[in-house]
Amino acid sequence: MSPTDQILPLAGVALGAVMSFLVSSATERTRWRRQQAVRWDERRLTAYAEYAHAVKELAARYQMIAAARGLTSGPVPLEPTPEVLSEVSQLESRRSALSETLGLLGDTEANTASKSLDHCLWRLESLARGVTMEAEHDWDQAYLEFRNARNRYVERARASLGVTGAAGRDVAWPAAWRPAARP
Repeated sequence: MSPTDQILPLAGVALGAVMSFLVSSATERTRWRRQQAVRWDERRLTAYAEYAHAVKELAARYQMIAAARGLTSGPVPLEPTPEVLSEVSQLESRRSALSETLGLLGDTEANTASKSLDHCLWRLESLARGVTMEAEHDWDQAYLEFRNARNRYVERARASLGVTGAAGRDVAWPAAWRPAARP
């Protein structure tokens, strides 16, 4: 048997082993990246959702306080007692902590939208508490801007998560279901 006849099978076995190793490594690397993406997407989804819920909860409290001051109608009025203000302060602390998590996990567009949403929320707070601002603001206009900022945040968060399409379409309330205006 010639040396060539002996080397070729050995080279074939060695080449097969190297190819098997490379394919296995690439497969494992791809699997690991996929698992990491899923892991971070789950955490990102939780961060986006918890932040949105905290903002919505605060806005509802501010709307109730604004109703007690006669700025809006609809929600149950909530007098700004020390207990209520303490609860709102705790909710704001929670929102602030959640925004830090969002800053770590969210993408640039979603984080920027969350900052705009914060500004709108703080404007609602100022109006509800009767804080004087440089420019006069109407509650209804400020609340509409808050809702628009919240919708932009949801759109950016969905895009960050790879969710396509709109979150929903506007649906008009039937006229008979709208509350009557206060005198």
